Amino acid sequence: MVNSRDPERARARILAAATEEFARYGLGGARVDRIATRAGLNKRMLYYYFRDKDNLFLAALEARYADIRAAERALDLEHLAPREALRRLVEFTWRYFLDHPEFMTLLNSENLHKGRHVRRSRRVPQMHSALVDMLRGILKRGERDGVFRAGVDPVQLYISIAGEGYFYLSNRYTLAQIFKRDLMSKRALAERARHNTDMILNALRRTSS
Repeated sequence: MVNSRDPERARARILAAATEEFARYGLGGARVDRIATRAGLNKRMLYYYFRDKDNLFLAALEARYADIRAAERALDLEHLAPREALRRLVEFTWRYFLDHPEFMTLLNSENLHKGRHVRRSRRVPQMHSALVDMLRGILKRGERDGVFRAGVDPVQLYISIAGEGYFYLSNRYTLAQIFKRDLMSKRALAERARHNTDMILNALRRTSS
């Protein structure tokens, strides 16, 4: 059993166990008993730290958002040329979704619940405000350098970057059946990565008047 007198370690174990549980069963199917067992803690400790399952789900979701935003900051995009910065972000976002399927399943579950947990989060808007500011700066540099067209909304841009990968992966089973393709083969994933990058960079390209 985890030592409950080490609150940081206990919280971390609970969040890790909860993320796995929510990713596998969704919010509705997740069970606090299973989370406690996986975390190696008494169920009462989960309620002590998080009060209820909804708060625990929000904490797990916030932790996943914090992880991807921290990984984006580590790319140091502000110090890259604008086109290279956007290329790096598109490639990173695609790879992150591939490497962290639990993030996508948490997002799916939250959208089924119409965003009611994120709605009461203060951390999530703050994290995304920094992301939007970073993208706005990259776009302005690209405009100044003559490589990006003017008037691109950074929020719309990020939705497109995320959507290029998210839709493909979240709908891969139905799409594979409809188009009779193995969408998760190594070759197919590499093709999709190139497609994502080309779509975003071509959409931003400044055209000659």
